[in-house]
Amino acid sequence: MEYIYIFMLAAFVGYEVISRVPVILHTPLMSGSNFVHGVVLVGSMFALANATQPLELILGFLAVLLGAANAAGGYVVTERMLGMFSAKKKPVEAKPAGEEA
Repeated sequence: MEYIYIFMLAAFVGYEVISRVPVILHTPLMSGSNFVHGVVLVGSMFALANATQPLELILGFLAVLLGAANAAGGYVVTERMLGMFSAKKKPVEAKPAGEEA
């Protein structure tokens, strides 16, 4: 029963913290959360490696699968967000033949 209280408290605190983050800090925050996703993925692989019961194997496999998808998705989102801030390159105009620079 105490695990439900801990989960509810963590969900509430997490929502409140994330909702108050300024827009400018979202990219560094995503980068930090990608690190956490990697740690979760390693932990789920460790749990899967030590699983002995069929239910443990199924849950461990799902944890690895979802953890990998979460980590990969986080990196994709971070890459797209960083792309929004990069300077756009102007296309180079081709010079007509015979014209000197």
